Order: sequence, then structure tokens, then C-alpha cells
Amino acid sequence: MLAPKYPFYLAGAPEMPNTDLEVTDKYSGEVRARVAMADETDIDRAIAAATRASEPMARFRPYQRSAVLQHCVRRFREREDELALSLCIEAGKPIKDARGEVARLIDTFKVAAEEALRISGEVMNLEISARAQGYRGFTRRVPIGPCSFISPFNFPLNLAAHKVAPAIAAGCPFVLKPASRTPIGALIIAEVLAETDLPQGACSVLPCRRDGAELFTTDPRFKLLSFTGSPEVGWDLKARAGKKKVVLELGGNAACVVDADQGSRLDHVVERLCFGAYYQSGQSCIGVQRIYVHRSLYPALKERLVAAVKALVAGDPRDEATFIGPMISVSEAKRLHDWIEAAVAGGAVVLAGGRRDGAMLEATLLENVEPSAEVSREEAFGPVALLEPFDDFDGVLAKVNDSRFGLQAGLFTDSMSRAMQAWDVLDVGGVVVGDVPSWRVDNMPYGGVKDSGLGREGVRYAIEDMTELRLLVVKDPG
Repeated sequence: MLAPKYPFYLAGAPEMPNTDLEVTDKYSGEVRARVAMADETDIDRAIAAATRASEPMARFRPYQRSAVLQHCVRRFREREDELALSLCIEAGKPIKDARGEVARLIDTFKVAAEEALRISGEVMNLEISARAQGYRGFTRRVPIGPCSFISPFNFPLNLAAHKVAPAIAAGCPFVLKPASRTPIGALIIAEVLAETDLPQGACSVLPCRRDGAELFTTDPRFKLLSFTGSPEVGWDLKARAGKKKVVLELGGNAACVVDADQGSRLDHVVERLCFGAYYQSGQSCIGVQRIYVHRSLYPALKERLVAAVKALVAGDPRDEATFIGPMISVSEAKRLHDWIEAAVAGGAVVLAGGRRDGAMLEATLLENVEPSAEVSREEAFGPVALLEPFDDFDGVLAKVNDSRFGLQAGLFTDSMSRAMQAWDVLDVGGVVVGDVPSWRVDNMPYGGVKDSGLGREGVRYAIEDMTELRLLVVKDPG
């Protein structure tokens, strides 16, 4: 169960100056916990503490950083049930998806514990001409300094972990703003970190109102801003971030292509499409939104997919049978339902779902959607997918690219040449062959192009952003 009250963590210590933030059960709408909220003074104190912690964190040895991360892995395993239930309540995440996110949280900290011991440089041959004779070069990576992190509501544990764990591995102090709708997971991470011997001031987790969080973006003491959220907010933050590095993970309207050679495994393809489009109520930036199926397979796949979508169980996310839980808020469910209705008014056909009850939106499958419809060209971020046949492989790759987003794409094919063609042609951060674009493990480089963002997550790749190369040149004596 959730505790009735949660402090924020400033410079590694809990503080409870108020209980202003109400955390609701996203299924029942009831207030389940109250959380302390930071104001501008608190944020300034946290940044000052992180700045003071920069030198101690840089001196904190790799084995010490790894030990902190390993402690987190042990404690998260001990608290798996508590963490999963917190996700179930504060995010409305079906319990099976919640357990999956806790498993990924553990994976992310485990990988970071290993990567903390592998941050290395290289020996360079500088003797490229006679004038460089006798000179040797060496590089190593050094921590960039205090980092500002802003994490989203849809993966309150693991997307916070993808910022926090690499920062500890790299030796960077940080201040994290979790999403106001789902702050508890990040506060539990902070509680566990407070049990370790991280240098004082290295870790702050501060729920706060968006209008009070300006310092997370503009304060020059931060050397890096990492934001996960909407494109509109992300690009605005980048424009105001000043000289600091900026990493943005901003979402998409991911496409998945089913090639003509998949007839013998349609059941598997349908199962994966259904998972990719509707897991955690579709609130994933790499959720399957646009499905393109070769015309020769279209009738059979459509029939099976419609049946599978209609069979999905919606309800209380604590119920083991539930696959579709509530969206994060009534307003978000209404926004997407309005998009569905607008698409239908424009000629789209509802094959399954389409109805809303408060924050509960049925798993919805649409056909004949105009490309200009919002539910096609924007990020749906909810339980809706669009189905469309195709005839020409080159043409369908062009359709996948006809988007302002470019996060990940999926392709079901047995053809290696078509897989390589997709990898060459698709303007996305990653191509997943043999599965849906929603597939991710936590050590791979993850991020997008176009309006899907800037930079890459994945522990080793985040560490690269959180460190700078430092060069040493040594001239041989004599």
C-alpha cells in the first residue's frame, strides 16, 4: 500500500514542509497519498547542494558508484511488490505491466552498476607527421557536473531510472523533477539512495509545479538538462536552456509493417501488434499507432486482430486479468476520444472499441483513417491503433516516414534485404525487425530524430552525454 504522506528529498535528506500535492488512484479517482512540494527556494537549495557535490562526486571511485547502484538493485528487489502497487495506483498501470516496469528498473540499475566500472578512454597515435614525433595522446571521460532531470508520468520508475542511474555511474550530482501526477516511484528511488554513502548533496528529488520549475531549465549551474515528455514542451525547454547540454526524448506515432511473407505466423504477429498498441493503455511513446499490412494478408490479419482487441479485458488495474486500465486523466481520455470521433466524421471506420467512460477508453482499432487526421499525424498516447493495407514495400516505407516523428519502427519480414532496406531508409532512431517498435531493453541506445527528440538514452549512451572527453598529451623526454 501507499504511505499516506511522502517527503521530498533535498540533498539526500527527506523534508516535509507541506503536503500540497495530492496523488490520486487513477482508477477510482480517490486521493491516496499526499506529497511535499518544493518551491523555488527549495530548488535553488538543491542546485547549490549539487554544485557543492560536484567535486566529491568526481572523486567518488568507480567501485563506490557501482556499490551504490548494486545496493539499489538489492533494495528494489526486496520492495518489488510495493513498487508495483505504487505504479498500479498512481499511474493506473495494470499490475502485470507494473511488475514489468519494476523488472526494468532493476535491469537499468544493474546495467549502470556494471557500466560504472567500464568508463574508459583510449591511447591515441599522434605521430601523424614528423612534427608530432615523440608525442603520445590519451583520453578519459570526466563527469560533466550537476544535471537537471525532468521525467514523465507514463514510466515513473524506469524513465527516472534512465536518468538517475547513469548519472551516479558517471559521477554527476543531479536534481530530478518527477511528474506531478506520478511522483511516488521517484521518491522511493530517492529513499533508497538516501541509505547509501553518496556524497552529500548528490541526489535531490523534488516534486513541484510546472510554473515553479523554471530553474530546472534556465539555471546555468546545471551542465545538462535531460527531459522526457511532449515535443511542444521539450523544444521550448531547449530554446531556454542556455549553454547546457540538452537531451530530449519526446515521443512519436510509431508504425509497424507486416510484410507479405508473414502468412504462416499471423497469430504471433497479431499477438505482438495487440501488445504493442495497447499495453499500459497505449500510454507509451513507442506504442504501435500505425499498422501497415500487405494486402494479401490484410483480410485474415484484420479478422484476427479485431477479435483480439475485442477480447482485451478492461477494468481495475489491480486485477490480474486487466489489460486496459485508465488513462492518466479524464482530460487525456477525452482528448483522444475526440480525435477518434473526428476521424470517424472524416470517414474512418471503428473496427473495435471507440467508447469512453471517464478516464477509461476502450481499446480502439480504426480503418480508413485520413492521413491528415490528428489520430494519425499526432501522438495518440492512448489505446488506439490504425490499420491500413499496402501493396508496394517502397511505398509503405515512405508512408512510415511521412511523419514529423521518428522514434522507432517495427517490421515483420523474413527478408534480410528488406530489413536492411528499412534500416537504410526509415528516418527513425531504431528499427525493430521481427517485433513491434514498442520493444526495448535498457542497455540499447534509445531515442529519436525529427520531433521525437535529441540524443540517446540507454545507460552507456546516457553516460556519454553526462561526461566530457579530457585529453592528455605527453612528449617523450629527450
